[in-house]
Amino acid sequence: MPRPQTKEDLIKVSEENFASLNKLINELTEKEINTPFDFSDSPSKKEQHWARDKNVRDVLVHLYEWHLLGIKFIENNKETGKNIAFLPEPYTFKNYGLMNIEIWKKHQGTSLEEARTMVTESHNKLMDIVASLSNEELFTRGYFTWTGNNALGSYMASNLSSHYDWAIKKIKAHKKNCQK
Repeated sequence: MPRPQTKEDLIKVSEENFASLNKLINELTEKEINTPFDFSDSPSKKEQHWARDKNVRDVLVHLYEWHLLGIKFIENNKETGKNIAFLPEPYTFKNYGLMNIEIWKKHQGTSLEEARTMVTESHNKLMDIVASLSNEELFTRGYFTWTGNNALGSYMASNLSSHYDWAIKKIKAHKKNCQK
């Protein structure tokens, strides 16, 4: 499905993709759960995240921490009326890969079970926030000064439905590697 352009589509696609992600994880075998990710023999997988994440837990805590960024972005800006950036300092959209490495390091002691609980709770909280906003608030570019010339819904699609697509593709690629 194309990137959501309405509140209804954002909610629908995000919930569907989150359910698909959970279904995929539930169907993984013990071997697939316990085999570390290794995409080193895939020349098309050059982005940093292909080497960074070593297991399903790493993917889930990544989603969890990005959910928190979305939650804080909305809550902090609505409460303060200030223009607080989406990414915490010193990170920008040019160097956020460094932040993602810090997220990975932070959660090396988190279990898969904990990660699943955390990402489900953060997904639900972010979805509640999205549901509380109007279509206009979500999809009118620049509606909030703190989103700049972007629509808040664009940030949320990146944090929810599109991020779940990313996670599904990564876990499917790992599953395929385990079948070799």
